[in-house]
Amino acid sequence: MESLQNKKERAVFATKFAAVATTVGSAVGLGNIWRFPYEAGIHGGGAFLICYMAFVFLIGVPVLCSEFIMGRQTRSNIFGAYRKLHPRRPWYLAGYIGILASLLILSFYSVVAGWTIEYFTSSFLGNLDFSDTATGHGQFMEMTTGWRPVIWTIIFLLCNFLILAGGVTKGIERVCNVLMPLLFVILIAFCINSFTMPKFQEGLSFLFRPDFSKITPSVLLGALGQAFFSLSLGLGCMMTYASYFSNNTRLGRTAVTTAMLDSLVAILAGVIIFPAVFSFGISPEAGPTLVFEVLPYIFNQLPGGAVWSSLFFLLLFLASLTSTVSMSEISITYFCEEKKMSRRKALTVSSLIALCGGLLCALSFGPLSTVKLGGMTFFDLFDYCSSNICLPAGGMICSVFTGWYIKRSIIQKQMTDHGKYRFRMIGLLVFCLRYVCPTAIFLIFLNSIGIL
Repeated sequence: MESLQNKKERAVFATKFAAVATTVGSAVGLGNIWRFPYEAGIHGGGAFLICYMAFVFLIGVPVLCSEFIMGRQTRSNIFGAYRKLHPRRPWYLAGYIGILASLLILSFYSVVAGWTIEYFTSSFLGNLDFSDTATGHGQFMEMTTGWRPVIWTIIFLLCNFLILAGGVTKGIERVCNVLMPLLFVILIAFCINSFTMPKFQEGLSFLFRPDFSKITPSVLLGALGQAFFSLSLGLGCMMTYASYFSNNTRLGRTAVTTAMLDSLVAILAGVIIFPAVFSFGISPEAGPTLVFEVLPYIFNQLPGGAVWSSLFFLLLFLASLTSTVSMSEISITYFCEEKKMSRRKALTVSSLIALCGGLLCALSFGPLSTVKLGGMTFFDLFDYCSSNICLPAGGMICSVFTGWYIKRSIIQKQMTDHGKYRFRMIGLLVFCLRYVCPTAIFLIFLNSIGIL
């Protein structure tokens, strides 16, 4: 009776569009616009893209479905979801992995997001000097060291706080309903501009024309990792958001739509970036510096470069914000439901933890650069522990748990929306969750810690 009461009291997304907008917003982030282009550049463009898309649907969609099933079935936070579905064994400990990972990622992610705010502000005011790549590198180092990143990290976390303070429907849902369409509008504007580049055909050829001779174990592992991390799997973000889905939300269709739109953002980022780098004689293998050093230099060469630069970093900021909102919601729902805190108190506690971690990460490039644990700064340590250990562990546990320990009747009920729709691939879904996904995620883990 108590469980039914809690379900009734729990917030629910008002529309199917909101369910898609929030889940896509959670998935779309710096991984799509920052990480995907340089991963594709390093691993051969089209060959990497083919592998990436294959893994998105082979691995990403099944794990998405598993998180959706657990979230909507239990109407609970990640900790409570495991406990409700299997109370006799300590599977709920996996919830702590997701909560820890979300707080660690929120800490260092907010620092990078803070950089996007400073770049946007400086671009808008015309203060960026990227007349050459050396000058651009020097300006990037100046921006990311010292105490300035602290200010921008605080500002970003404040933006995050204000959205979450509005709650699920008036905060998260309302903002994602606006920001996601806006993000796609900006992306399309940049794509149109890319078609004016002198070597846009060469850039598109690099991205879309696969050279299958370039497919190596390294390319496969890179594409596998990108597909997994791009969809925010293993954290519990999707499980938490699914707990707010209405019973009319079709889980399979939502999972496929989320994967397709998330991939579309990554591809559009490639369409924006590769014609530009080829047109200005820059190697597509520029790596992580591509966004913060190379692209501002390219924008500087374009007519109206300050406008394009401002729009691009606004795009990065919006993508970062929709992701961090979902990360924050993981710990907020845990504190509310397991520790019986009010939402405002839970939000405050979660934000303070993220702020403390964010300050340590922000100062890792300046005053705390010499402070290292295991040879890593706080920024690198938080990134390594969350991305290389917690996320693969969380994803593998979720996949195994759904595939082996959740009753097939529950999977059937959730994937068919209580029998309203047909879903004929239950057997395939369970097979992927039992065997294919855990194996693939284990390979990601081995690769991330340097064994493969």
